[in-house]
Amino acid sequence: MLPSLFWILCLFQHTCPGRAWVASNLLMTGSKAHLIYARSVQVGAQSGIEECKQQFAWDRWNSTKETSFVQAISAAGVMYTLTRNCSLGNLDNCGCDVSKNGRIGGPGWLWGGCSDNMEFGEKISRQYVDAQETGQDSRAAVNLHNNEVGRLAVKATVKRICRCHGMSESCSVQTCWTQLTDFREIGNYLKVKHQQALKLDIDKRRMRAGNSADSRGAFAEALGSIPNTELIYLEDSPDYCRRNVSMGLYGTEGRECLQHGEGLSQWEKRSCRRLCHECGLRVEERRTEVVSSCNCKFHWCCRVNCEDCPQVIVKHVCARRDARDGHGFRRRARGPKQ
Repeated sequence: MLPSLFWILCLFQHTCPGRAWVASNLLMTGSKAHLIYARSVQVGAQSGIEECKQQFAWDRWNSTKETSFVQAISAAGVMYTLTRNCSLGNLDNCGCDVSKNGRIGGPGWLWGGCSDNMEFGEKISRQYVDAQETGQDSRAAVNLHNNEVGRLAVKATVKRICRCHGMSESCSVQTCWTQLTDFREIGNYLKVKHQQALKLDIDKRRMRAGNSADSRGAFAEALGSIPNTELIYLEDSPDYCRRNVSMGLYGTEGRECLQHGEGLSQWEKRSCRRLCHECGLRVEERRTEVVSSCNCKFHWCCRVNCEDCPQVIVKHVCARRDARDGHGFRRRARGPKQ
């Protein structure tokens, strides 16, 4: 059992809005093994934060619903990093999962090789991450549920890798093992879960009755009706289009969106519609000229001459329809369709 006070994870609000973790603010004591676990937790939590930023770069922030994603991706990031470091032999008393090696896995293949040790990653992740939820209220229970959704996402996206055996590589028999997928795939998986997130439907009459046992019963019934693979949230959110300093909401005015570009997904192409038009704002095109070195030539010996080449950087941001400024930006009002 891990000691109860190895580290402190604070809430962080500005890198990816909502509840997330300041992974750099750790308090660690104990054995070398526990110290190494804490470092993996730190890296894993930061991976979750970065994935959150990537997944919601072109979305409005819906605080309570997106908080469920933050909880899940953070727990997934911690489990992912612990599992990977374990299989790489970077952690004390931990290595590949060989528990199934030699067994028949299916027609024509056997378990073998070095499977990623997800059981270890899941166990240590639960001990570190879930320990942060010390409350007995409904919010703590929701966070614990969403933590578990994140860990299940790691297992749901794992892939099987196989190697052929047989005469002249005939592949008459295969040896297979499990391997973690790319973390982006886990982020994509949880983003779909976020879009399908369920609001916890609690009997408010029982909650308002003032009987704590009855309140806990109402909450347990609501939570028990939801599969442990689905993200949940408690409350509907206010209007996140508008800035509300008292609630810590920044609104979408000034947010950058993607208007054009090669290789954009349909979700990215519609970012201006979501962030600007659906919030009653228009798209403003801002052009900035930057100068960089180019056409550099080396002269013997020993000098490099470069030309100064101007380049126009074009960005699109959400702006008020009646905005006026003197910055010389070129403005183009866009229609609602992207």
